[in-house]
Amino acid sequence: MTGLPGTAPGLRRNGSPIIFRHAMHETETGGRIRFRDEGPEIEDFKSEVIENLSRERKTLPCKFFYDKTGSDLFDRICELDEYYPTRTEIALLERHGEEFAELSGPACHVIEFGSGSSVKVKLLLDKLNEPSTYTAIDISKDHLIDATTALAEEFPEIDVEAVWADYSQPLRMERNGHAGRRLGFFPGSTIGNFSPDEAHAFLQRSAETIGPEGSMLIGVDLKKDEDTLIAAYNDRDGVTAAFNENLLARINRELDGEFNLSAFSHDAVYNREHGRIEMHLVSERDQTARIGDRSFEFRAGETIHTENSYKYSIGEFQGLCREARYEPIQAWTDPAGMFSLHYLNVA
Repeated sequence: MTGLPGTAPGLRRNGSPIIFRHAMHETETGGRIRFRDEGPEIEDFKSEVIENLSRERKTLPCKFFYDKTGSDLFDRICELDEYYPTRTEIALLERHGEEFAELSGPACHVIEFGSGSSVKVKLLLDKLNEPSTYTAIDISKDHLIDATTALAEEFPEIDVEAVWADYSQPLRMERNGHAGRRLGFFPGSTIGNFSPDEAHAFLQRSAETIGPEGSMLIGVDLKKDEDTLIAAYNDRDGVTAAFNENLLARINRELDGEFNLSAFSHDAVYNREHGRIEMHLVSERDQTARIGDRSFEFRAGETIHTENSYKYSIGEFQGLCREARYEPIQAWTDPAGMFSLHYLNVA
């Protein structure tokens, strides 16, 4: 595996991530950034894909959407008229920044799970009271390097750390010597990609990462009318379709895959029973796809389930947090009740 600049190659022992030595880089503006490599091996990607496509009901983990192409497509999705979560959450971050600063206190250490392009965390860092450190954790290496380098240049007074890792797995954080409390940041309603049981497990792991006396600021999409939800995941420009289909293109590129991309189509539906949007790739005909020497049969109309996006009420989500070692402190919503931000303390 190729690591981030200046890092040792990635290894794992007994399923636990190894702590890597930090490689310090200084930007042109004097900002400081450390790179840490705990990214998945290519064999991890391949084994998970084969395992999930071998099931009776075929699936693919949504975490593999985010190669460079997928990350760029997701940035485009966030700008779509139909995709309300991004602009609604940004408005909440801008409106309530002083409250976040008061709750988190001075010199806090912000840890973002799934940092993406780091657009929202820039708003948060700007509002907080002299934050000391920002740690970005993301599975898309190229996107991570670009975003954190730009952020370190914009905020030279903040120590920036880029951790290439799967944040859904256990992750140990080194103490940085700063006195401020840790503030986890998990925007975008990414928590909705987990089933309730998976969300509970993630919240428990994040509480361990943040540590005692730490807090979490998390974005959660709210339940609403089905037409609004379906439109957000079936945009008229086809950007979400391209994002979904890129997962098969990535398999072709990186895993010696042979998927006929024109023989699959994007579909997003609302599952009322489970309160979630489901994204699927639909086989347009009977066909066989291959990864190396492994073959996978598809019937016409059979789907690969690629993503869930669970929606919550305020009460439902706060109940989930209480079960996972968090104490809900405050929740904010937009006037239309489309989206919510939650401030939680580790219990």
